Amino acid sequence: MSNETPNMIPPKNITKGGVVAYLMLDGAMKAAEFYAQAFGAETAFAIPPDDKGRTMHVHLHINGSSVMLGDAYPEYGHPLLPPQAFTMTLLVDDIAPWWDRAVAAGCSVVTPYSEMFWGDVYGQLRDPFGVIWALNQPKP
Repeated sequence: MSNETPNMIPPKNITKGGVVAYLMLDGAMKAAEFYAQAFGAETAFAIPPDDKGRTMHVHLHINGSSVMLGDAYPEYGHPLLPPQAFTMTLLVDDIAPWWDRAVAAGCSVVTPYSEMFWGDVYGQLRDPFGVIWALNQPKP
């Protein structure tokens, strides 16, 4: 590790989308690597991990939007809680390659994708960090 102080300020204008999910996970840097494999995520910015391997901020671009990640810091009032009461939804043009890549990377199937009553093709996956991801291919 170098003696230089890392840039702790993210570059301007890297946020994509009007609403950005910020996930608190156990292993944010590992999650970023997983999301690169499963969903084609690109890391736009990351604060280097501390001496315990935790990072307070990772900024990803996934499918044209931003998703942010951070590790839990219980000593600062941010304990790790299991993901609940939300679903990350990816709107895709062709669900099959997105689905296959995510399953091959290690996501488990919650709801197999199929055509739904509203006409879209939709299914749900759970990633190894407990987050539910819905893939939705809108009806043309």
